Amino acid sequence: MFLRLIPDRFVLMLLGAILLGWLLPVHGRGLTVAQNVSFISIFALFFLHGLRLPRQEVVKAAKAMKMQSAMLGFTFIAMPLAGIALAYGFGWMLPAGLLTGLIYCAMLPSTVQSAISYSSLAGGNVAASVVGAAVSNLAGIILTPLLVALGIGAASGVEIGGDTILRIATMLLLPFALGQAVQTWLGEWALRQKAMLSFFDRQVILIAVYVAFAGAVSSGNLSVLDGRDLLVLSVVLALLLAFAFAGAWGFGEVLRLDRADRISLVFASAHKSIATGAPMAAILFGSAAGLILLPASCITWRS
Repeated sequence: MFLRLIPDRFVLMLLGAILLGWLLPVHGRGLTVAQNVSFISIFALFFLHGLRLPRQEVVKAAKAMKMQSAMLGFTFIAMPLAGIALAYGFGWMLPAGLLTGLIYCAMLPSTVQSAISYSSLAGGNVAASVVGAAVSNLAGIILTPLLVALGIGAASGVEIGGDTILRIATMLLLPFALGQAVQTWLGEWALRQKAMLSFFDRQVILIAVYVAFAGAVSSGNLSVLDGRDLLVLSVVLALLLAFAFAGAWGFGEVLRLDRADRISLVFASAHKSIATGAPMAAILFGSAAGLILLPASCITWRS
């Protein structure tokens, strides 16, 4: 019983990366080197995502359009609207960076591993969860930056102009496409190395989170926070989570999905992935990514 109260090991590592960035930040040239290492790791991460996502899963998704449309709609429409509503409602109580982070968290795609695991444990439609989570992450590479531009935009200093589009294409879409292109030759190798590649995934996420928070400390962005801000943020995130799970379940009932499909809808659309969020924040927000990532880091599940 006591072991159930201990957070997932990766969550503890994630919190450790945040603490390390807070206590031992890097400055100047050291920060530039760390950011370059992070960007190279992000490129490799999305290459491996492309390598491991079977093409036949996309075909399967096309055969269950009602279910997949429900997952994508809740993930990229309902959740962002909820995040924006909460940001407006609590805007007078939180710093601008945390409000941006709250909205950004709501705009992220679903997890993969957690969505599948929890769906299986709860008796959901595991096949739908596999396809839905994969399609969510693939769509998120394009939809999340677009939603950031529409829902956050110039208010946070983010402009999706030519340079940003080029960075996203170079750092996310290009490696993913390359992974898909060589899947015929390296796909079986990737399946055999699942444990090693999963370990690499987590290290890339930890590096991205550490660099983001180290950069935020160096720039002074985190100096605006106090205990009251963190307490209010905890309440707001609890409300977002309540909407995510209750809303996804209710949405499934409106669509008359059976119980197994509703369970899959909950876990494949309400969960938000730090695995995609941390690397993407580094590209979209630069030195401001540390403060913006804090809400997503507080409620993250495994990738």
